[in-house]
Amino acid sequence: MTIALDKLTDPAVRAFVGALNSGDRAAFAAALAPGATMSDDGSDRDVADWTEREIFSAGGHMDIEKQTRDGLGLVANYRNDTWGEMRTSWHFTVDGAGRISRFETGQA
Repeated sequence: MTIALDKLTDPAVRAFVGALNSGDRAAFAAALAPGATMSDDGSDRDVADWTEREIFSAGGHMDIEKQTRDGLGLVANYRNDTWGEMRTSWHFTVDGAGRISRFETGQA
């Protein structure tokens, strides 16, 4: 069973997932704080390079399985054209302006 986008409790996380799932680069960029950082499986990555390769050029999509009580952690079935589908965890840090300043993902 998946959690609908409108049921994600944190507005910044909801914006991130919505933009990712619709392939909307502009909305995705708007969801991120200036200078946002990220890591994949514990290794820091360049946000622009990683998101282009793993999300936008590869048809990335998240089906949310569960969220943490604070709404800043997700477990999702993530799929893209490169790697297929895998169970992933996501953790988000939101800045004072309500945008994501860091996200960390990896296999769950």
